[in-house]
Amino acid sequence: MALFKKKNQENEQAETEKKTDLKELILEGLHEKLGGHIYDGCLIIPRGGFTIDVNISRRDQRDEVRMAQIMFVIKNDEFDEPIIDPVDCQGRSEEELANLAVQIFYGGVWHPIEQSQERKNPLPVSVDYLHQHYDFDMYAQSIVRIGIKENAGPPRSLVSYIKSEIPKYLGSKKYYWIRIYLAKQGDRKIVDVRVNGSICYELAKYYQAYVDSWDASKVFLCEKQYALFVQHEDDKCPFTKETVTTAAKTAIDMMVKIQNREQYNEMAKRLDEITENPSLAAEIRIFVPEIFAKLTLGYSEGDSLFLITDDNSRIEFRKTQLRSYFYIQQVILEYLSTNPPKEDVVRIVSNSVAFRELKKAKEESGHEPKDLHVPGTSYRILTDDYKVW
Repeated sequence: MALFKKKNQENEQAETEKKTDLKELILEGLHEKLGGHIYDGCLIIPRGGFTIDVNISRRDQRDEVRMAQIMFVIKNDEFDEPIIDPVDCQGRSEEELANLAVQIFYGGVWHPIEQSQERKNPLPVSVDYLHQHYDFDMYAQSIVRIGIKENAGPPRSLVSYIKSEIPKYLGSKKYYWIRIYLAKQGDRKIVDVRVNGSICYELAKYYQAYVDSWDASKVFLCEKQYALFVQHEDDKCPFTKETVTTAAKTAIDMMVKIQNREQYNEMAKRLDEITENPSLAAEIRIFVPEIFAKLTLGYSEGDSLFLITDDNSRIEFRKTQLRSYFYIQQVILEYLSTNPPKEDVVRIVSNSVAFRELKKAKEESGHEPKDLHVPGTSYRILTDDYKVW
């Protein structure tokens, strides 16, 4: 037993050393290409205020070919959330892996960031929703292609497939980014479209036919494109991300203990005190149970929110246009990762409208949640002068 334990420890140490060596090579390659300076395992680029972290998330080797997935994490004080770029690469040496990873990173996500810093070739994008107007500059001139033959012709901009849909996903933030990742090998395909890291299922349908047309019977094919959107005006949101996350954590802690109306009112009062914003407090009270339901009951849900007005009409917009939504969702994901008691999760989920509707559907038709699709979440805010941020 001691012998096996020692060998396992040696294997783990060797794997850690491999990741460390590869990370150092990638950081050195980034430094050579982008400048800045390496500090505490990151590349710091003072011009623009960027920090680039590199994580080796997966390693493998088949015969003499080495493979790795590299996670590049780009942070900036003006970004609402970091840009995360997963890069898959392969080579016959650590140097080849590092060089390819740097090339893919630069050609994919860093190119539009660099263009935005230089304000080079921006394309205007106007956004109108809920009586609000925002103007953005879009930077998206580079496409990464893997496995596609040179004689296939020049690539078509992937962003062009969703050109008319993009304004529906942008809101009041200073920066938005869209990542489009398409891949196919044999019959297996991946169509992944994200806005600020959040999966947007309805945008993926615009690429299905295109990926289906690829002949990937003998080779792995991949295309990836990033688009960066920079708003003309400064961010004027009256609350911070930290305020939302603090209030959402408080809501969860209190919701698992609520047994009567008095306790619910006590929670609502506490959220009003933390946020100093009745509208935001109401969003948190509403979306905590609804997001819990979406994440735990197994039904699929679209990208939309439906705001119910005083006359009971519904105004549709996208979740990515309500900044508190994904702040709340991140808090819930972190909470669920701690494996909380099932009864606590059920206590919160049972307060969601989605849970009640799905329960009703099962009683009437026998459909399980996993068989159902919900276009989005409907909600009503009763506070005066409610504005979507």
